[in-house]
Amino acid sequence: MPQSRSILDEIPPLDEIPPLDEIPSRTHISVGDALKLADLDLFTLATTADHLRERACGDVVSFVVNRNINFTNVCVGECAFCAFCKLPPFELTLEQILEKVEEASRMGATEICIQGGLHPRMGTEDYCEILETIRSHYPRMHLHAFSPMEVVHGAKNSGITIREALTELRRSGLGSMPGTAAEILVDEVRRRICPKKLSTAQWVDVITTAHALSIPTTATMMYGHVESWRDRIEHILLIRNIQQKTHGFTEFVPLPFMPHNSPLGERVRFATGGVEDLKVYSIARILLFGLVNNIQASWVKLGHKLAQVALLCGANDLGGTLMEESISSSAGGTAGQYTSPEHLRKLITEIGRVPRERDTLYRLIGD
Repeated sequence: MPQSRSILDEIPPLDEIPPLDEIPSRTHISVGDALKLADLDLFTLATTADHLRERACGDVVSFVVNRNINFTNVCVGECAFCAFCKLPPFELTLEQILEKVEEASRMGATEICIQGGLHPRMGTEDYCEILETIRSHYPRMHLHAFSPMEVVHGAKNSGITIREALTELRRSGLGSMPGTAAEILVDEVRRRICPKKLSTAQWVDVITTAHALSIPTTATMMYGHVESWRDRIEHILLIRNIQQKTHGFTEFVPLPFMPHNSPLGERVRFATGGVEDLKVYSIARILLFGLVNNIQASWVKLGHKLAQVALLCGANDLGGTLMEESISSSAGGTAGQYTSPEHLRKLITEIGRVPRERDTLYRLIGD
């Protein structure tokens, strides 16, 4: 009877990493085997992850010039981790949205990221109107919009299926979707932090349906609250399994929980430490190697300095310039709401990497 292999056996020696096609990246990895990674020291994990990053992406570190537009914070959800809905309620008009897009266009943005609260009166047709209005004025702007939860909410209010909703959104100009609303994709955890939000199965259904309709998405994980390392590993392996089937994820973005101004923060109190954050990034690179090439370090969540260090722990992308960001700042984020392309380039060149602007789908722009 052949001996079983663990994930540790599948990580090649640091001086003998073979070409990508020789790495058994499509073999099954059990949760138990993957959990062994969490027991390793940061240096071992980071060194391994950095070598795998080099194999997958080379020395290029990318970023996108984009703008976030949060069109409303009015929300019927009751997520324990949310501080955004505690702000004074607002709803942007189409004219106000266009003004923000115009400002972003003048600053060289190639992407508009659109997300908002679950407004009780908004359906899929309202989301389509936002997309169509922007596309009619800025036909070359990539529209990266609406989380799986927003898709479910809009479809329910409009009385249509998920597939019908996504088809209409794509027809209206949707270019790709943020894979947010994922938090931790373990239902026991979701019942504790967001019981009224979509289930793990619903999130997977929206994402895989989008991929089937040729709508690429990102994938995220919000960690550092009530979940365990096992929950984190299950989440990452679920992303891995989906990618094996659909190849529709453009990136994976670990997002540390920010514990300020929310009911969940009153229980958790402290954010994750830097070592734990860097272990999450390293393990994500190792488990997703050969399937999800891009691991994004969120400077909004980590801060500029730790995001820079994450580039030495498997990450190869610094995300976007954003221009405005309300969700993290309302939860106590201190990294600011805008980072210029020049600042991002400086962070990248300081560690000896090559900065490159990209578009939403990771196509490099310029020299």
